[in-house]
Amino acid sequence: MNDHPSQSLATFAAELQFTGIPDPVLRRAEDLMLDWLGSVLAARSARPVQSINRFAEAMGPAEGASEVLVSRRTTSPVFAALVNAAASHYAEQDDVHNGSVFHPAAVVFAPALATAQAIGASGAQLLTAVVAGYEVGIRVGEFLGRSHYRTFHTTATAGTFAAAASVGRLLGLTPAQMLNAFGSAGTQSAGVWEFLRDAADSKQLHCAHAAASGLMSAYLARDGFTGARKVLEGAQGLGVGMSSDADASRLVDGLGSRWTLAETSFKYHAACRHTHPAADALLRVMKEHRLKHGDVAQVVTHVHQGAIDVLGRVVVPATVHQGKFSMGTVLGLIAVHGRADMIAFDNDYLAPDVAAFRDKVVMELDREVDSAYPARWIGKVTVVTTDGRRFSGRVDEPKGDPGNTLDRAEIEDKMKRLVRYGDGATPQEAEALCERIWRLADAPKVGRWLEAA
Repeated sequence: MNDHPSQSLATFAAELQFTGIPDPVLRRAEDLMLDWLGSVLAARSARPVQSINRFAEAMGPAEGASEVLVSRRTTSPVFAALVNAAASHYAEQDDVHNGSVFHPAAVVFAPALATAQAIGASGAQLLTAVVAGYEVGIRVGEFLGRSHYRTFHTTATAGTFAAAASVGRLLGLTPAQMLNAFGSAGTQSAGVWEFLRDAADSKQLHCAHAAASGLMSAYLARDGFTGARKVLEGAQGLGVGMSSDADASRLVDGLGSRWTLAETSFKYHAACRHTHPAADALLRVMKEHRLKHGDVAQVVTHVHQGAIDVLGRVVVPATVHQGKFSMGTVLGLIAVHGRADMIAFDNDYLAPDVAAFRDKVVMELDREVDSAYPARWIGKVTVVTTDGRRFSGRVDEPKGDPGNTLDRAEIEDKMKRLVRYGDGATPQEAEALCERIWRLADAPKVGRWLEAA
């Protein structure tokens, strides 16, 4: 039995080598990086992102080596990570790891890129750091368990560790220093779901804080700053304070053989991932039976408890972003438009046809779905038509899951659509970013990604 799993996890992150990462994992890391870039650039003009950007401009240096992608200015690593991470999660199109219910990209790529640019790291070094961040953050999310997610936003809490691991790997921390970085990251770990009740902007702050705090933790550890050695599994650690089902064995599950990064899913719809299984199942029923939205009298979504905990807070959405956490709104867009993308949300999240359909949707706890979660996110719906017919729909792997993934052409298409939506880059720049990332492993230096405005 491992009596200090945090130390084992820290040692793994500190000693991970590019040559020890399987090629399919590296290629997947590139896929996830391009997917992340689309989400960042889609949020260029988003009000909460711009608020955090203005804070960074006021508080941070006016120039530096690290790039703020949404404004194209440069600053210090911590402020670049702060803004880019805030932008990462706004579109609700960034990746998710099912088992940990954690969005790694938002809190890994932003601090890793900022640090890599600041220290002149190579593409291979950046990719290695990214893998370290994913492997650590996902395992911390799994350690914290289902009970944690009822109150805490795992991307905000486990995200501090993911950021610390990725930055720590770039800085060349020793295993002892990496453990100190984890201690500092854990004591800053925070982020609760209450914001959903008020349609508040906190989700962007969650990612910004996690990325910046993790980065700071790694830099402090390099300077000799110490942190709790068992901040996760200790007697007064996060497992005790933030969970009732924490399992320390999850921290070291398959280290070096099970690559959790490769288990990560892409988000096909621009909404909370808890809505995706039901959305895909409804779309299948409507296509198979040639139903129109007006033909439907009721939709019962058979869901896991986590979906009820998160989505049940939103009845009538007050904002576009809150609409992405409304099961009825998402299914209404699917029924009316056949899609729930950024434009559909912006234009029609409160449209009469969508709102009418929203009120026909109910969530019911399903034992099979709940038992499979979070390892598997099964989608099951029962559709009742206005003329009394009943249809059942089921999706075992929503679009974007590893077994139903996006290929590189689809990832590029998604990224370019998001960039176009946010006017975050020209078509030529988007194409160049794709080529840059596909060749990242061979880049001697990461450098700047976009030209100054």
